[in-house]
Amino acid sequence: MTVKPLGGRDEAVKLRTSRGRTSAQQRWLRRQLNDPYVQAAQREGWRSRAAFKLSELDDRYHLIRKGMLVLDLGAAPGGWTQVALQRGAARVVGIDLLPIEPIAGATLIQGDIMDKAREEELLGLLGGKPDLVLSDMAPNTTGHAATDHIRIMALAELTLEIATPILAEGGGFVCKLFQGGAERGMLERLKQSFRVVRHAKPPASRKESSELYVVATGFRGAPT
Repeated sequence: MTVKPLGGRDEAVKLRTSRGRTSAQQRWLRRQLNDPYVQAAQREGWRSRAAFKLSELDDRYHLIRKGMLVLDLGAAPGGWTQVALQRGAARVVGIDLLPIEPIAGATLIQGDIMDKAREEELLGLLGGKPDLVLSDMAPNTTGHAATDHIRIMALAELTLEIATPILAEGGGFVCKLFQGGAERGMLERLKQSFRVVRHAKPPASRKESSELYVVATGFRGAPT
């Protein structure tokens, strides 16, 4: 999927009214209305603009193969699940604290990934070990870069702890991070378990955002 940015200096869409909105809310809404990825997602039926991030990562690294089992952690609202199915995954199981509207071909459950009891349930729903574990999760941000970086790194480490015991041999792992230095330690840890480890910032990721994605393939097993 390719999205062309809007041209010209003037915004294509302007707010009709600012009544009842803070200045921050107005800025966010204005950005959403004029975001070409948001517009494309609405036009093409994707649950969120984040669908383009996974599509771009898959175009580059060929993560999703026909017939694979995919586990989508923090799946709401479902954009990554949609992409995995559209690109040939045989079965996708998604889990999130928030409810997710049904997606044909996917099993979506509301629950906490930190609950260890969920592990067997997820594997049972998948029908085997996942070939690919995805996570586009991010914590609520504070606006303080150092604090936000610590929070997302803790979440990413938790995601990796969930993925490594259940991932199929040769499998892949994709997880969101924030730039800030500490991600280097996680990359080194990943290199102990995966043959190839990269980090990438897909075009759909906003330029001003510090987010990036770690893409690990060729799972060799958890380090002993």
